[in-house]
Amino acid sequence: MKNYLIVGGSRGIGNAIATQLSEDHSVYSMSRSAPTNPAIQHIPCDVIKDSIDVDALPDNLDGVVYCPGSITLKPFRSISADQFRSDYEINVIGAVNILNAVERKLKSGGQGAVVLFSTVAVEQGMPFHTSISAAKSAVEGLTRSLAAEWTPKIRVNCIAPSLTDTDLAKGLLSTDEKKANAGKRHPLKRIGQPEDIAQTALFLLSEQASWITGQVIGVDGGMSRVRV
Repeated sequence: MKNYLIVGGSRGIGNAIATQLSEDHSVYSMSRSAPTNPAIQHIPCDVIKDSIDVDALPDNLDGVVYCPGSITLKPFRSISADQFRSDYEINVIGAVNILNAVERKLKSGGQGAVVLFSTVAVEQGMPFHTSISAAKSAVEGLTRSLAAEWTPKIRVNCIAPSLTDTDLAKGLLSTDEKKANAGKRHPLKRIGQPEDIAQTALFLLSEQASWITGQVIGVDGGMSRVRV
């Protein structure tokens, strides 16, 4: 049985990852709210406001997934500098805080794995995405640089999803019509589900991905590569 930390494991994609991992492994969720699944051990924490206390975690960690993020979709002229800072804080600085805190535990595990999250809007320029694209571009840079620095003991990879049906995206997917219209914009003609993204995260955490590091993998219904 392995030990995994899912930051933001109480909701959405993080919860889907934590739930599937908990079937065979020891899983900890560091988040503000507790997961509904009793098999997932909760560590209350706001990764931006609180100090990161890792005493409740085991000495050895086999994998860490950082899921917190934001969706700020506004015209560039309407986004304040404070909003840019806020998006950068939750997407980048939060991940940095966690990874600094757990580095020793990951290296103690022998072959650790880290999964971060970007967005399809980094690879493919999209209007109204300047703030989130800027922050997630930094996440991709962090992924590659940290993969180089932590090899060979820790692998670091990143998933870049498109629009996924989670609480974070509920403002964009509040009606069946909005969901249908969003799905039509993707080559595979549907929006993503948390389980779609979770499956890729589970693979990157596993020994099957032991020769993969420093990669940004699109799980986006074909949005970044396919034109139909």
